[in-house]
Amino acid sequence: MSDILIEHPVAHVALVTINRPDARNAINGAVARGLEQAVIETEANDDIRCVVLTGAGDRAFCAGADLKEISAGRVGDLVTRDGGFAGFVRAARQKPWIAAVNGAALAGGTEILLACDMSVVSEDASFGLPEVKRGLAALAGGLYRLPRGLPRAVALELIATGEPLSADRALGFGLINRVVPKGEVVTQALALAEIIAANAPIAVRESLVIARDAYNLSEKELEAASDALGTRLALTEDYREGPRAFVEKRAPRWTGR
Repeated sequence: MSDILIEHPVAHVALVTINRPDARNAINGAVARGLEQAVIETEANDDIRCVVLTGAGDRAFCAGADLKEISAGRVGDLVTRDGGFAGFVRAARQKPWIAAVNGAALAGGTEILLACDMSVVSEDASFGLPEVKRGLAALAGGLYRLPRGLPRAVALELIATGEPLSADRALGFGLINRVVPKGEVVTQALALAEIIAANAPIAVRESLVIARDAYNLSEKELEAASDALGTRLALTEDYREGPRAFVEKRAPRWTGR
């Protein structure tokens, strides 16, 4: 059975599942290669407008790197050239990804969540960077993405102690989007994805490019990027279709062109 599953449960949405429930969906070489391929396939598929990423079973979204692989000297297999850890955390992605988290998302699991754009999590979900408890460090984005998503003091405490953060506290700090009952995580994440997928795909993708850079660029640079985006959007078919559909009182028919 494949370590990465790709399904298309609703229109314009892909569901990607890390399929190692017996190993708490820990990352090995097969998962890293498969997840990188999932990014490539969904980015290339014009019919896909949003992607939901989850882990099989109800114990864990992802427990991070498979420590058996690390102890066996195969740490290099957990990283791909273009995607970084898990083939994902540094992957170039235009389309929005939503993490659907059942149970624990620890170490690399938290870093994968932080690399997604949004998240829907179960009531018993937990997050954290326990690498320091094993003499390691959260080098797959956790050390800089967590302080961007949490108040500074809270992020530094989590990094230094390796202790977990509950779903409720994570929601209160704005690190995640929604907390839902245990059995509804994927369903609710797909519902959110459907709302996104109903919008103009070019407008969503291009808007996220600027929004993701909000903390990295100056306001002047962001203004210039926004102006350039407005010029590009004005040349698309969807730019004309949106107002036309509103006037005609019907749902827009997006072409992605």
